Amino acid sequence: MNAAVELLSPRLRLRRLRQEDAAAISYYRSLPEVACLQSWTSFTPADAARLVAEQNRIAPNTPGTWIQLALTTLEDGAIIGDCGIHFLKNDEHQVELGISLTPAYQGRGLAAEALAHVLWYAFDVLDKHRAWAKTDARNHRSANLLRRLGFRQEAHLVDNVWFKDAWGSEFVFALLQREWRANITSAKFVHEQPE
Repeated sequence: MNAAVELLSPRLRLRRLRQEDAAAISYYRSLPEVACLQSWTSFTPADAARLVAEQNRIAPNTPGTWIQLALTTLEDGAIIGDCGIHFLKNDEHQVELGISLTPAYQGRGLAAEALAHVLWYAFDVLDKHRAWAKTDARNHRSANLLRRLGFRQEAHLVDNVWFKDAWGSEFVFALLQREWRANITSAKFVHEQPE
């Protein structure tokens, strides 16, 4: 069932998860600085193996599902994070995006490079109308990343979610296909995709 999705950027290969990725996924998702603003507290090797197994049963663009793409470096194939695409159950014209990146690779523009290529896939390959993302209001780096890619902040939801034993606030960002096409900031990350 694991239909192939592979995106190449100047420094990254984004591809479907494989069973041999489980240890690397468990490692970076368990780091406190990664887990603190995510829905999990720890991410065991068993959790990672279960994620990969579940992913192998999901075809891209299936309403009500997420696919996770491993972010691997072209240089040595190291897994440095993953990017999720949520195909909404009740609206086939929209996707929700999420990304996790190991701290050692943050601050190098790699998350922007990865998300720009995921946007290309969503808008040019799948012809989606709108992409959106939600981020913890304390996660200034993620908010700035989305703004840099041309996303518009549509909401600041104050104390809207009970998260890790406290009320949390979130920002909601969105980008329309037509805005992405006109946005030269995102376009500079996207190059000719392989056949």
